Amino acid sequence: MVIVQISDTHIAGWDKKTYGVADMADNLACCVSHINQINPKADVVLVTGDISNTGSKEEYKHAKSLLDELDAPYFVIPGNHDSRKRLVPVFGDKHCTLENGFVNYVIDDYAVRLIAVDSAIMKQSGGKISKKRADWLEQQLAKETEKPTILFMHHPPLKLGVIETDIDGFIGSEILGNIVEKYANIERIICGHIHLPTCTRWHGTIVSTAPSTGMPLLLDLTKELVSLFTLDDPAYQIHHWTPEKNLVTHTITVKDRGELHPFQNDPPI
Repeated sequence: MVIVQISDTHIAGWDKKTYGVADMADNLACCVSHINQINPKADVVLVTGDISNTGSKEEYKHAKSLLDELDAPYFVIPGNHDSRKRLVPVFGDKHCTLENGFVNYVIDDYAVRLIAVDSAIMKQSGGKISKKRADWLEQQLAKETEKPTILFMHHPPLKLGVIETDIDGFIGSEILGNIVEKYANIERIICGHIHLPTCTRWHGTIVSTAPSTGMPLLLDLTKELVSLFTLDDPAYQIHHWTPEKNLVTHTITVKDRGELHPFQNDPPI
């Protein structure tokens, strides 16, 4: 099974660059074109938040027009730059579902069970798992305790040494961790938000984050700088559930690789 993750697309309005400098619409279009050409084909594409830059209806329509070019089914969740009340009507039930006021839903059509967890706090940067969201998640996990499962959400629920995560914070991290510990079939929690690929163990599973599609945040482990981003080639991730039942993640940068050359092992000297 091939699961593609796109995150932090930050799409601006038609014919607009994000923050006036980043052509994120073109970056997303490049990612979509690249994803459509991978072999084996993607079974599903997960878009893990910050789809828009300001949460406007125009931005969601723009983003959807680009994502609709995907040859695989795709599903979306909100990030801190998003608006539930505008995202859900534009993308509709085909791509997300509103449950008790949150974009929480389960995709159970594949070899790996996929659970969308809404971690957004509208008009705030940090993440949150409230009691209502936590109760819903535990109910879904309890229904299937054997099938391999991935949770996908926008905010990573722990500090990763990146300003965007550590300062913004995550309310309810301990609540979520206590739930995750109960279910050994949770293969991964995949997130976005920090615009950089990371991977760490957490409460018996692995939390990983995907890069942005062209706006990587400046990594500053001293955490002394304000949050800054650079412009880079668009990127996304492939999570490959192998026949051996391992979840292997590849970060793909979309750029012209130039000529390909064979790699051969030299004989020992």
